[in-house]
Amino acid sequence: MTDDASALSRQVDEVDREEEQEEPSNFAEHRRTAVEEYLRVRPRYEAFARAVREILVQALRAKDIKVNFVEARAKEPESFGAKAETPSENDPRAPKYRSPLNDITDLAGVRIVTFFPRTVVSVGACIREEFEVLEHTDPSRTLLQEERFGYQSKHYLVRLSSKRTALPEYNPHFGLVAEVQVRTILQHAWAEIEHDIQYKSSITIPNTIRRRFMALAGVLEIADREFQAIEDEDTQLKQKARTAVEEGVLGQVEITADALLSYLDRRVGSDARISMFSYEYMARVLRRLGFTTIEQVDACIKGYNDDRLSRIAWERRQGPISRFEDMLIAGMGPVFVERRTNDAGIRGLIQNILAKFEEHEIPIGNYDPEAALRGASPD
Repeated sequence: MTDDASALSRQVDEVDREEEQEEPSNFAEHRRTAVEEYLRVRPRYEAFARAVREILVQALRAKDIKVNFVEARAKEPESFGAKAETPSENDPRAPKYRSPLNDITDLAGVRIVTFFPRTVVSVGACIREEFEVLEHTDPSRTLLQEERFGYQSKHYLVRLSSKRTALPEYNPHFGLVAEVQVRTILQHAWAEIEHDIQYKSSITIPNTIRRRFMALAGVLEIADREFQAIEDEDTQLKQKARTAVEEGVLGQVEITADALLSYLDRRVGSDARISMFSYEYMARVLRRLGFTTIEQVDACIKGYNDDRLSRIAWERRQGPISRFEDMLIAGMGPVFVERRTNDAGIRGLIQNILAKFEEHEIPIGNYDPEAALRGASPD
């Protein structure tokens, strides 16, 4: 053997001996030890997750930020163990998390699911106000590169401020870190389904399924934007209707619960005890009677005193919805009886009210909103 060949052989032998000495980590033992340590402290993270959730729920309520739900959890031991034995990307023979309790940051987790994309931004601002944010990540960019669309949630690593942990009820959570995820309800549905299919199948998703996922993700993203656009338009229309009612320009104000509330607040007075459901119900009644605009309603009840009618019909002052309906009865007369209901008992009650109005010389009309809409005389 030549000198060069001998030298090469010695180098190969040395590399082989070094590799034999660098034995791979015992992942099973690493996982078992990590889970044992985690189980001893898991109750603390459960309490911390509940505390973070409660802070957020109260803060969202105070700012009138409406969300679908807020949930909290401490990481499941099985999930923690699986993450603890994840191989390092740089050295697959060693675990990624050398010290799992310190390196894994989502031991306490809170998830906030919103209805609209813009609310995600509002929730993020709320999180920054209530907690010390250690890290804020948006996985969408990475997932876009990986051709996994749809999972667009925002992630925040947070801990309680020193001011809050100075309070006795929060002091046990000093130094703990929680992960807060914020996503829309469509993103949440996507993430749950995509996670189930992708991570319980092979590492490489079949191309046909991948293409269908990508197409569906595009549809969901469009739907999210469209829902936001609808919500924006609804807000604008409500504000426009309120302004029109305040200015007395009623011709273009459609019958909606919100428009009716604005109108009745001015016409018969507001009552905070009345729920929005009652105005929604009355708006449906008006539609069934043939009304389409607030202007028609105003023409129908013009000249009637709601308080007087209520005391004649019921011998006392009723709530705003009831007083409003009394004016409709007087203004529409037999048209109201015909269209309000097919129930003989209720029709009899309405006819009794009309008889009382006539006894007290209340003029009874026969306003027909459908005839008014056609341009015919309502009288």
